[in-house]
Amino acid sequence: MSNERERETETPAEKSLLKRLFFSGGIAEMKQSRQIAYIAVMTAFTVVANMFFEFKLADVQFSLTIVVSALSGILLGGAFGFVASFLGDLVGFLYNSGGYAYYPWIGLSMGLVALLAGVLVGGVRMPVRFGLQIKLAILSVVTFLLCTVAINTTAFWILYTKGVPYHTYLFTRLFVQGQIWNSLFNYGLLFVLVPVLGRVKPLKLNIR
Repeated sequence: MSNERERETETPAEKSLLKRLFFSGGIAEMKQSRQIAYIAVMTAFTVVANMFFEFKLADVQFSLTIVVSALSGILLGGAFGFVASFLGDLVGFLYNSGGYAYYPWIGLSMGLVALLAGVLVGGVRMPVRFGLQIKLAILSVVTFLLCTVAINTTAFWILYTKGVPYHTYLFTRLFVQGQIWNSLFNYGLLFVLVPVLGRVKPLKLNIR
């Protein structure tokens, strides 16, 4: 009963804020069946990105998972983007594991990139000059520190290295294995692609 009263006391502004934080403008207005269809499409796109858009140069591996996850969050909204990115990583692994073990923290970090992209870029309004670029810069720094460093690097360090100091493994993973260059490449693509998507009116992206 108390939950019903709390829902009744929500103001239109609060509901609008919640939608803006977790759902993109176009997705929030769709019927449930179309929302599911859009999630399925972005999930499939994530699967394709995981399977076919990975390139290796010596010990450096380049992929588009960061930019694809961020775009999922911006296009679908934070909540739906998280689902699409996490499922995309899982389905991609199940379809073609390549003989490797499943790393759930990878899917979690991809989902968090999408969630934060939806919340920061689509949910937070910054009506100032270069507001979108400022939001993308914040997104880049936050997701790099949280997902690439705090989640992925720490998980690999705990499970697969013994006796190696964390700062040594962190330096190796970022600069020798090239994760920092891969991240910079993906974030650079975001700065190029997101403003273009913002001009596509049917998407109804409120990212200014």
